[in-house]
Amino acid sequence: MKIFSTSFVYLQKLVLKLRYLSSRRYILFVYTIFTTLLSSGNVYALSDCDPTSWPLWESFKTQFIESSGRVIAGSYPQFQSFSEGQAYAMTFALINNDPKTFDAIWQWTLKNLMKNDIASTLPAWTWGKNENGKWQVLDENSATDADLWLAYTLLEAGRLWGRKDFIANANSILALIEKKSLVTLPGFGKILLPGPYGFYIQPNQWKLNPSYFPIPVLRRLALNSNKSLWTEITNNTAKMIALTSPNGYVPDWIIYQSLSPITGKFVSDQGKGDVGSYDAIRVYMWAGMTSPQDPLAFSVMKSLNGMQKYLSSNDIPPENINTVNGETSGIGLIGFSSALLPYLSSENQKSQLRVQASRAQSVLSSNQILYYNYVLSLFGLGWYEGRYSFSSNGQINLNWSGICTKKTS
Repeated sequence: MKIFSTSFVYLQKLVLKLRYLSSRRYILFVYTIFTTLLSSGNVYALSDCDPTSWPLWESFKTQFIESSGRVIAGSYPQFQSFSEGQAYAMTFALINNDPKTFDAIWQWTLKNLMKNDIASTLPAWTWGKNENGKWQVLDENSATDADLWLAYTLLEAGRLWGRKDFIANANSILALIEKKSLVTLPGFGKILLPGPYGFYIQPNQWKLNPSYFPIPVLRRLALNSNKSLWTEITNNTAKMIALTSPNGYVPDWIIYQSLSPITGKFVSDQGKGDVGSYDAIRVYMWAGMTSPQDPLAFSVMKSLNGMQKYLSSNDIPPENINTVNGETSGIGLIGFSSALLPYLSSENQKSQLRVQASRAQSVLSSNQILYYNYVLSLFGLGWYEGRYSFSSNGQINLNWSGICTKKTS
């Protein structure tokens, strides 16, 4: 395998660029060769590349993670931890080959959010200081996006680090998700609610969040077990995005309204409205990260073409978009620019990519020391820098030998 040792990272980066150009069949063939090498664990860096740390991850650990493994996402007076933050941080620890931090975060999550009862308890969404100054669970309802990422990262950590206990933990979480958060919408099919409680709204309405369900994550869960179920959920997620983004912009929240026992339609969330903002930005990011070999990749990106059109005449992504009329307001976080790097790469928008990459790379020198800003930057910049990618089956491809150069546009 040493034949690849002096050129693998360079060729991987070259193929990532070439796959958007002509001769698509040939390009996909070459891309398949190298992603297969990545997923098999035969990862090599350039011979003159010293393994490097991930400065953004190290900064995130310093700013937001306690030695106990608790991720502090909220501010005074509650200083909340969220199941989402715990799951995301475990994913970043896996990307950086940091098993010590990974295990600390997982053990804190298991103890404090799941009562050490993985067989029957999904992680509580929020933990922090109550009004009497006591540290405890503040909201016992789980958040399905966090549940999915926990199961995903435990599966992948188990595979890559040889931890069978992690795989068993992931399967316990998946069984509970299927039991507590799965619904069948009349005239639509199976999909996941954002949490077990509070998202079925009378009369016959279900509240959904398109950003909760990254297609690569769902693909990996389908690969693990119950393939037909998770494949249906994956297909319905893509269908939901298409049906709720008629102008190329996806909303944060949406309602599915049953019209009869066998029909229904998506309507605006009366509380949240048609806005696409801090939740929706992740949909563009997940779409851009989806493997081009995934049969849903092209259709999902096509459904989300509004953001690319907006950025063709604007250098900074908006904080809010009205998904019906396209009106915008506010200035998006630096993390919004980071989140859009995979999306713009997949669209082969070179000039827009350069603009967003320049803004995204200023995150460490900016004054936006915010939990969510860091999260979006770790996901988006980590992908852009070649630290990870997803295979068509959802498995994560990692470069644990060091990053030599960044992707260019």
